[in-house]
Amino acid sequence: MSLAEFFLDPLRYEFMVRALATTVTAAVVCAVLSCWLVLIGWSLMGDAVSHAVLPGVVIAYIVGWPFAVGAVLFGFLAVALIGVVRDTSRVKEDAAIGIVFTTLFAFGLVLVSVTPSQTDLNHIVFGNLLGVSRGEMVQIMILAAIVLAALVLKRRDFTLYAFDATHAHAIGLNPRVLGTALLALLALTSVVALQAVGVVLVVAMLIIPGATAYLLTDRFSRMLLIAPTISVVCAVTGLYVSYHLDTAAGGMVVVAQGVAFTLVYLFAPRHGIIGRRITTARARAATAKAAS
Repeated sequence: MSLAEFFLDPLRYEFMVRALATTVTAAVVCAVLSCWLVLIGWSLMGDAVSHAVLPGVVIAYIVGWPFAVGAVLFGFLAVALIGVVRDTSRVKEDAAIGIVFTTLFAFGLVLVSVTPSQTDLNHIVFGNLLGVSRGEMVQIMILAAIVLAALVLKRRDFTLYAFDATHAHAIGLNPRVLGTALLALLALTSVVALQAVGVVLVVAMLIIPGATAYLLTDRFSRMLLIAPTISVVCAVTGLYVSYHLDTAAGGMVVVAQGVAFTLVYLFAPRHGIIGRRITTARARAATAKAAS
């Protein structure tokens, strides 16, 4: 197979074109938001919200609503419940997150098991990237555009909140409102990604790109460019590999992101394990040569 055939053959099928557009859209919006999640330390919160939306999706299917409506409602419900448990008991936030998201996720699995459906609701859990319809693709793009617009317009406020919430409050910003807004955007982003890779893999798309970019640069503005770039490359790579090897599309996209993180973790010039040693060795060699 020639290189041209490798890239052009999948594009002969409409479902692959839709899958490619959906994957790239989800990859961009998840990667941009992941920069703030990694910076604030909300990785576990991303895991919680992405799993907690499952019962909302199933209930939305039962009553005939769009999946996004149920998912957003339960995303907000999960955040509210975590706050209530944390603020009204001795339970710390990490434990509250674990309690709420596992309970809601398990409730969603129960609903999936007892809900008669002509649609395989397990696709919500594990993803059905190649089965995304035109209507779902449009819905994903609209939600992604809303999230990206909000992140771009309020990026300075969100960044200040992430670095120093106390200073943000001192200059007149409301940290609670900013935190709530980020959680709302997280819920919307989870809806975008779950229709592509499923509930189980959403957290990977929300965390890995930002963590990878964090190892490559110390400037947040560059993170916002590096993370979506890496995420899109991994999304396209994973989708093409899954097509030619006949593997799960969503899973392969996340595997590609994991491979990218591993390479950066090892070889990043300043923060990679091997890369840092190589840089140090070169610096020592240069110093010794200059001294001699």
